[in-house]
Amino acid sequence: MLKGQDVVVLLKLAHTPSEWTVRSLANELGMPHAGVHRSIARLAGASLLESERRRVNRSRAEEFLVHAVPYVFPPVFGGQTRGVRTAWAARPLVEQLAPTDEVPPVWPFARGEDRGIALEPLHQAVPEIALRDISLAEDLALVDALRLSDARVRRLAAELLRQRLGGSPP
Repeated sequence: MLKGQDVVVLLKLAHTPSEWTVRSLANELGMPHAGVHRSIARLAGASLLESERRRVNRSRAEEFLVHAVPYVFPPVFGGQTRGVRTAWAARPLVEQLAPTDEVPPVWPFARGEDRGIALEPLHQAVPEIALRDISLAEDLALVDALRLSDARVRRLAAELLRQRLGGSPP
């Protein structure tokens, strides 16, 4: 069974040249080497990663992220906290939606700059990763939008995620 960290590794691999190593991925993600190794094995077992070619099966990854992740990893909310914005309140969606007075969802993080409703991230390292890797943070925010938003925002998030994965032209 896939875990939340596998989604993080999958999104990172989708934008990483095939020369990656488990060590390089673990260092970039701030995750233990053994955990990244197990994620790669689970992704390959789920046919989301082609191990021999060291690349993501983009069509399967897109299908999994858009259609399965919202059910496999439903949102878990907490109270108001300091953190890093996600879902519709973060780039790239925030730039395409009308401003709202709604309290934004955030990944809880002491060094975060925003206050909002806590949304449990797919992995505990996600808020820290978001501050280091803007592109991965945007992908993770789109996945969170798929997990918790209304139908209109989910459609927009799915479209943007497909473009970012290379599944359809912009």
